[in-house]
Amino acid sequence: MPHFELFDLIKWLHFISLAVAGGAAVSALLISGLEEDQEAMRGLAPTLWKMVTAWGFRLAFITGGILLALKISAGTNPFDNRYLHWKLSLVVVLLVMSELSPKALARSKRGAPLLALLLFLLATFVTVNGRAFGRKATPPAELSAGPAS
Repeated sequence: MPHFELFDLIKWLHFISLAVAGGAAVSALLISGLEEDQEAMRGLAPTLWKMVTAWGFRLAFITGGILLALKISAGTNPFDNRYLHWKLSLVVVLLVMSELSPKALARSKRGAPLLALLLFLLATFVTVNGRAFGRKATPPAELSAGPAS
């Protein structure tokens, strides 16, 4: 019988929801370009964004919060990594743009969805290249109060 760790399962769900949301975002933007020419596709892009992309980003946000909580409860401090501050800032703006996107797509405007896709790509870039941002400086070790030599 396989043994699954809770952290690994939630991390897998986080990645799957990101992959689904990112793929659906690209698909919705491609379909939005076809809606102008083909009457049968009108309204498909905002529906796809609302039903798949937005829920994918929401689920990824929730599972990411659970992952942070699990790391903190395990005794590590994930906020020592500088990239996490950048990533969380990008993710909050991404969620806002994702929530604005279905209405924008319904009006044939692509600004908010394109910005959401760009923020998604930037957040994944920052995460994958997290080492480039470094860590917070660790405080120096305390000096011993022993006799001076």
